[in-house]
Amino acid sequence: MFNTGKFVGKTVLITGASRGIGKEIALKLAKDGANIVVAAKTATAHPKLPGTIYTAAEEIEKAGGKALPCIVDVRDEASVKASVEEAVKKFGGIDILVNNASAISLTDTESTEMKRYDLMHSINTRGTYLMTKTCLPYLKSGKNPHVLNISPPLLMEPRWFANHVAYTMAKYGMSMCVLGQHEEFKPHGIAVNALWPLTAIWTAAMEMLSDKGGEAGSRKPAIMADAAYAVLSKNSRDFTGNFLIDEDVLKAEGVTDFERYACVPGAPLMPDFFIPSGTYDHKFSTGAAIGKKKVAHEAGVIEEEIKQTFEAAKRLLNGDIVKKTGFVYQFILKDPVTKTERFITLDLKNGDGEIIDNQSSHKPDVKFTLAPEHFAPLFSGKLRPTTALMTKKLKISGDMPGAMKLESLLRKFTEGKL
Repeated sequence: MFNTGKFVGKTVLITGASRGIGKEIALKLAKDGANIVVAAKTATAHPKLPGTIYTAAEEIEKAGGKALPCIVDVRDEASVKASVEEAVKKFGGIDILVNNASAISLTDTESTEMKRYDLMHSINTRGTYLMTKTCLPYLKSGKNPHVLNISPPLLMEPRWFANHVAYTMAKYGMSMCVLGQHEEFKPHGIAVNALWPLTAIWTAAMEMLSDKGGEAGSRKPAIMADAAYAVLSKNSRDFTGNFLIDEDVLKAEGVTDFERYACVPGAPLMPDFFIPSGTYDHKFSTGAAIGKKKVAHEAGVIEEEIKQTFEAAKRLLNGDIVKKTGFVYQFILKDPVTKTERFITLDLKNGDGEIIDNQSSHKPDVKFTLAPEHFAPLFSGKLRPTTALMTKKLKISGDMPGAMKLESLLRKFTEGKL
């Protein structure tokens, strides 16, 4: 989507703008000549994640905008107020707020520490509410004022709660702000909308979490930036209270070529969380095909595949792999016909590792629950854990970064890089 110059001279405050989607939106608006307030905690570089508020500010000014880097902790009221006051002092007001800052922990109830629960709710829900509340007096006098929350549609589907209820609650809190504030702010002509990606978005954080794997099937942050540009261009009095998906926004703007956003053109797309059931299934051919195929294997064939998978898994086992991995995985194979359960434990945490075909004494860090016919494809690379999770063929509980680490390990194994 081309820049049109609509944001020249407008002041945009973006939380979490030092990297990822937030920075990409900042750079897109900067090309028009916008004033960007880079509100984030990252003042010094993370050892594994590049980018700070200062490096982002440099990029913004090179792109054609003006930048104000602000060290902001959205959990802290004094920090938020100070950043807003500094922005108003430098640029004269605030026209647009993008609530992008977010914390994530894809853990089940038993595995979620309360400090992690508090962190997600303090940043996602409370931080969004606090930043919006603090900017509100200035948005009231802004030019075509908008609030845009990077948050999902409010889908009351159990599958989006069951595996990570704490994260879902915190993220939906951001969307509930949209639901209430768009109506509340209507008399002031302030638009409040939510924007969410259809597919996984490949960022430096995703790369770190997945051990530099999983880029195929993801899209670049540019698609979210282009969609945000389109939303923020709308008349704030007419376009408010929407829960938007990036691809839908761009299609409405006449965009037809989405391959340019693909990290790996032609690769099957991987859906993001919180995508409505049925509506977009055709977009994810691999997951949809897996979901729709009826199991044609006989029990003996499936058992043979599991045995072969055991032999393949044994080739993974050595002290070096254990040191690099550090997790115990348990696969619970639930037979939909007999209703029986089979427990397979892959220990990549202790000694030289082991794989056991029964209930193990090792306490697993991650549990995968799936049908027996999906066990072999999971190890062979035919079925990616993330795709299986999104298409409801796999349930994951426990340490989600550990699950992503196994996916990276299996990918390297199938590619012959181990």
